[in-house]
Amino acid sequence: MARPRTFEEDHALEAAMRAFWNAGYEATSTQDLCAATGLGRSSIYNTFVGKRELFVKALRRYTGQRNARLAEVMESDLPIREKVRTVLWWAVDADPADPPGCLVVNTAVELGPRDGEIAELVRRDGERRVEIMRAALERAHARGELAPDKDPLALARFVSATVGGLRVSARGGADRSALESIANVALGAF
Repeated sequence: MARPRTFEEDHALEAAMRAFWNAGYEATSTQDLCAATGLGRSSIYNTFVGKRELFVKALRRYTGQRNARLAEVMESDLPIREKVRTVLWWAVDADPADPPGCLVVNTAVELGPRDGEIAELVRRDGERRVEIMRAALERAHARGELAPDKDPLALARFVSATVGGLRVSARGGADRSALESIANVALGAF
């Protein structure tokens, strides 16, 4: 008879996600994961198989949460400029409870060059974000909210790259005024 789980797997996954987000994959030890999740080493391995498998699940959780939030804004009735502003300001006024930066960007830099599976997850996530924004920008273009010469796909890629850059700048210690100045320049494209 299997022993019942004495922890909330969802809570443990959220805690592990934040640990990886804060320190990166390599710098997050199994002991760090035990401390973050409140689980023992054997519980982590019994539930998640190993550190890498836990990381992949944490990365998928992160991307799922972020993309759901992005889709909600991009599918709203707000004018396109306000939608883009909202997305940019998520990076300018990041939740102080969140680690700085972006788990996807951090992962792309740390693991992307040497781990094909992780690189593919990151690539697909980027494509999904761009697609969510592109669809909203195409609708805005059709409604006349964007100038006729504006390319929705290029704008979606630009916003995605700008948000990534803002997250890297924040992780590097940029203050709010620097982040806001970058976001305002990007917003000028709309």
